[in-house]
Amino acid sequence: MTGAEGKPTLLVVDDDDAFRAALGEALERRGFSVSLAEGPPAALSLAERQVFEYALVDVRMPGGSGIDLVRSLRSLDEGTRIVVLTGYGTIANAVEAMRAGAFDYLTKPVNAAACERALAGRPSTESAPDDVPSLDRVEWEYLHRVLGDCGGNISEAARRLRMHRRSLQRKIAKMPPAR
Repeated sequence: MTGAEGKPTLLVVDDDDAFRAALGEALERRGFSVSLAEGPPAALSLAERQVFEYALVDVRMPGGSGIDLVRSLRSLDEGTRIVVLTGYGTIANAVEAMRAGAFDYLTKPVNAAACERALAGRPSTESAPDDVPSLDRVEWEYLHRVLGDCGGNISEAARRLRMHRRSLQRKIAKMPPAR
C-alpha cells in the first residue's frame, strides 16, 4: 500500500531515538513514506490503523520483543516485508527472526542504503563470508544472552541451558573467541 504521496510505506521500530529519527529521515530522502515507533505497543497501534508495505524492526526493545512484534505484524498483514535489525547479531537470533516471518536480518550499525537493499530483496554488496562468526563465538554469545535474560543469575542460566553451573562459569569466564 503506497502512502498519500504515492511513496511506499515503511514502519521503523527502534528504541534508540536518535538512530530511529536519523534512519527515518534518510529513508524518506530515498523515497519512502516513513512512520516511526519507539516500541512494539506503538508499532502495533500504527499497524492497526495503516497498512505498511515494509517494516524495519529492532530485536531488543523495552516493552516487548522485536521477534514477537514481527509475528504480530505478519498476523495483521502477510504482505508486509519485514527486515529485523539488531546490535546483538547471532545465528540463533537470525534463525528465530526468519521463522517468525522476517524477510531479512541486518546487524547494526546499518545505514539507509543497506536497509533499502534488504527491503527491496537485493543482496548486500558487502561480502558475507568474512562476517560469519566461528562456532565458539556463537556459543559464547548465546551463553551471554541467556545469562543476560536470567539477570546475571548463573544458577538459573545453567538450569535453562541444562548444564552444570561450574561448566557455565568456566565458559563465561573465557575471553570472547575471535570472529
